[in-house]
Amino acid sequence: MMTRIKTKREINAMREGGRMLAVVLGVLRKEIQSGMSTKELALMAAAELKRLGGEPAFLDYEGFPDVICISVNDEIVHGIPSYSKIVNRGDIVGLDFGVRYRDMITDAAISVIVECPKQKRHIQLVTDTEKALEVGIAVVHDNVRTGDIGAAVERSLSGHQYGIIRQLVGHGVGHTVHEDPNIPNYGKNNTGPWLKQGMTIAIEPMVTLGSEQIVVDPDGWTIRTVDGSWAAHFEHTVLITEEGAEVLTKA
Repeated sequence: MMTRIKTKREINAMREGGRMLAVVLGVLRKEIQSGMSTKELALMAAAELKRLGGEPAFLDYEGFPDVICISVNDEIVHGIPSYSKIVNRGDIVGLDFGVRYRDMITDAAISVIVECPKQKRHIQLVTDTEKALEVGIAVVHDNVRTGDIGAAVERSLSGHQYGIIRQLVGHGVGHTVHEDPNIPNYGKNNTGPWLKQGMTIAIEPMVTLGSEQIVVDPDGWTIRTVDGSWAAHFEHTVLITEEGAEVLTKA
């Protein structure tokens, strides 16, 4: 399904759902600490979203069994919350959450270092990945092409010897969790599909300290680096405007 130009009502619903999403991620960022299980964090996210009046967009989406994806260290995305998975001091924890509100969906992610980093390189990875997201958003406007966004993200990360994940991409979002077109984190300017004012997309750099190659765990969901290198992931849902982008997943 190709992402469609959204109506004023749909945009307002996404603004409100995106605000809820940002609040939930803010709560998790504040409350996460070593010794917690990823399932505890998922329960916290579910309770906060219910309090705010939204619904989880990921639960049962293509069979995903929980409300949030929580990925730790070498897990890039789609980690399934578990009581047996405990976060430790210095871990990089990816929190990827989706909200449905008035039938419209927003999607966002942050990466958090638990309490104190183990290496300066981990701080740099998280900082540079978030910056790459900001750089990608900064080139968005009416009639931008997906290759323009990918090229900007790739340029932002060049020179750091990072692995930029190529098999996982951003996407359109709104009526469903994943809509066409794909928004890669690499590319060339003036290539790819055109994006129009009123469309909504999720831009989401996924970056590693090593290889760009991935492997899927036996659970069929958790995607991790093939070489065990640690990863970071940031994402926002944005509305394309005439001259730029409105970030919908900010508090």
